[in-house]
Amino acid sequence: MAVRVLFVCMGNICRSPLAEGVFRAEVHVAGLDSQIEVASAGTGDWHAGEPPHRHAQAVALEKGFSIADLRGRQVTSMDFSLFDHVIAMDLVNVAELQELAPPSLAYKIKLFMSFAPDVGSAHGPDEVADPYGDDLEAYRKTLGLCEAAARGLLHYIRMNDLH
Repeated sequence: MAVRVLFVCMGNICRSPLAEGVFRAEVHVAGLDSQIEVASAGTGDWHAGEPPHRHAQAVALEKGFSIADLRGRQVTSMDFSLFDHVIAMDLVNVAELQELAPPSLAYKIKLFMSFAPDVGSAHGPDEVADPYGDDLEAYRKTLGLCEAAARGLLHYIRMNDLH
């Protein structure tokens, strides 16, 4: 049975698709594609059905992977039953997820940057700032944070979920 990971930001076109793409790449390099499933969603529905932001796609391609096939969707309460880990990009998303989660499944919500405790951001040590509306360099910084946290998350899953 695969471990299922869901990355969540606000609109599901910037941070969470980048996190999904980075984590998929880490999982693939580790040879764990059959053991770890990855998806992303947003707390809002305003970008449902849309591809990731063009800057997010561009910085992903710079790193050698594509997220062009991903489409935005809104997180649902059912996701807490379907996924083992619901990974939020910031504290606002944590709060929204906690409101949506069935109380017995709220323990699945985690901050992405908590898996990279030695890497802080200007937004806060446990948050990936939203680059929406910013330039390409902001998306590169977002991607760098996602890379650091993805390595930590993969290590965590290997130690706690894969036996």
